[in-house]
Amino acid sequence: MEFRGSSNSSHSSTELSACSSSFPPWSFSASEFDQPFTEQQLQAIEAIEAAYQSTSAKKRRPNSTPDGNEVSCVSPDTGRRLPRSIFSHQSPRFSPLSPCRVNSKMRFPALNYGGRIIYSRTVSEVDRASRELAKKINSTRKAMDQITIGFDIEWRPSFKRGVPPGKAAVMQLCLENSECHVMHIIHSGIPQSLQALLEDDTLSKAGVGIASDASKVFKEYNVSVKPLNEISDLANQKLAGVPKKWGLRALTETLISKELQKPDRIRLGNWEVAVLSKDQLQYAATDAFASWYLHEIQSQ
Repeated sequence: MEFRGSSNSSHSSTELSACSSSFPPWSFSASEFDQPFTEQQLQAIEAIEAAYQSTSAKKRRPNSTPDGNEVSCVSPDTGRRLPRSIFSHQSPRFSPLSPCRVNSKMRFPALNYGGRIIYSRTVSEVDRASRELAKKINSTRKAMDQITIGFDIEWRPSFKRGVPPGKAAVMQLCLENSECHVMHIIHSGIPQSLQALLEDDTLSKAGVGIASDASKVFKEYNVSVKPLNEISDLANQKLAGVPKKWGLRALTETLISKELQKPDRIRLGNWEVAVLSKDQLQYAATDAFASWYLHEIQSQ
């Protein structure tokens, strides 16, 4: 079955339909604010800052904007710290790789995957989907040296002490921004065609916490997912500061200023149902798309 993802709403508007592969690519651009200030501009800003501080009646914490976001920004040319007042009327979304950083408590616009969602749940459906994906991968190899797919899995959680969580129930694979596969492997198992993709040494699988996901698949299905590309490691190499262990949601906000919505009613829902709901399909596809996209923008 093929579905169309929701591209502009926090509520799923997915409908069963004939799908097109002409979905436009996601585009995120860095803020123009990253341009360096001249010494003359800095002096003018400091004069504005003095006037601003003398007329402002609202008390703020040091290094904070009116909405409570902590700001630390240094001029790339002079190394001088820029005054806080210039941020009060600026858009809060700065490029994550720029010298201006915001420890933001704001809500970012939602990241909603809007391409085709190819859902398969029986052995024959998963086998056919895997073969079609393999053909597309082989075709893509002609134009690219390295192929990477976004990878993720979902399973039913356990809320009772002593009861282990369920097996990996859903597997998501995303090769591009126009098409993501959601495979209901709790019903189909992992056919040989899918196993061949997962164990293909020339096809990199990218995700956050992907080693843990791969270990779960190996223990429960005796299939080795390899090679693995941990997006957190790539992010720590690109971003300045102390390396940290990222979650996919936090990394999405940091790198592209988008919110990866993870409502508990879906995240902690039953992924072993007979047929996944449209909300579950949208959630699953968006996770795999986010993994693929975050890898792509950091690899450029």
